[in-house]
Amino acid sequence: MLGYFGPAGTFTHQALLTFSTDPAMPFATVGEALDAVREGVVEAALVPIENSVEGGVTVTLDTLASGRPLTIVREVLLPVQFNLCARPGTRLEDVRRVLTHPHAAAQCRGWMHEFLPAARITGGGSTAAAAEEVSDPSSKYDAAICAQVAGDLYGLEPVATGIADNADAVTRFVLASRPTEPPARSGADKTTLVAYMRADRSGALLEILEQFSSRGVNLSRIESRPTKTGLGNYCFSIDAEGHLRDPRVAEAMLGLHRICADVVFLGSYPRADGVRPAIADGFTDEEFAAARAWYASLIHPED
Repeated sequence: MLGYFGPAGTFTHQALLTFSTDPAMPFATVGEALDAVREGVVEAALVPIENSVEGGVTVTLDTLASGRPLTIVREVLLPVQFNLCARPGTRLEDVRRVLTHPHAAAQCRGWMHEFLPAARITGGGSTAAAAEEVSDPSSKYDAAICAQVAGDLYGLEPVATGIADNADAVTRFVLASRPTEPPARSGADKTTLVAYMRADRSGALLEILEQFSSRGVNLSRIESRPTKTGLGNYCFSIDAEGHLRDPRVAEAMLGLHRICADVVFLGSYPRADGVRPAIADGFTDEEFAAARAWYASLIHPED
């Protein structure tokens, strides 16, 4: 059975339904969902990791990086749109208190400022939980910013639709399992890892970046996160274009292992958008193989 950051009606649940309609177990927090994988309660769990508007989901990045190892085996991209949903009979002008997830509030900030400037917005655990709370006639909240699926699930009606400031907003979700062999290379892959510096000093981040740039590996995401071991101590959560079995990625990983205090490998998996990386001259599989053959010929010229 799969798990997901719930409850039912969240965007994570909607993302899960894009590849599995089997019964799945919701969890109240991202941490609980990922810990359930570690403990064997579920086979894998789907959680949000990145949003095109707000950036990385820090609780996911931190929970993946610490604790017993987990491996990302797939990703899902989901266009995200929000409605302002309320109990039947509520008018837009009646809305004074709104409940939603903080990321949803951020993505609808401009619309709320224009149409409901006096409304007070409170952050909650999820957009679906907000809809459930608002569905209670005794709730102190007048409306929820949520997906239509959550509004329908809890009997709410939209008083405004499509209220996101960015119509092109997308959230990225990842399915994490216990450590397993990466799937075969697809040619359009992504590798996720966390790199820990040996020490906070000038050039430490540059050394990490050079392991990728010198092998022709492009990074699609890099974020600094506190290690929680002391003020000023940071690690770097990274998405690199390519697969662990790609020679250029393999050599970059070996370089990171040499210069970093620790490297946490979080998986190589197919990109949801199917985009293949542009590989510059000198960094193809064939060119890496030719370089190794040339080097071998220097050691064993008789061969």
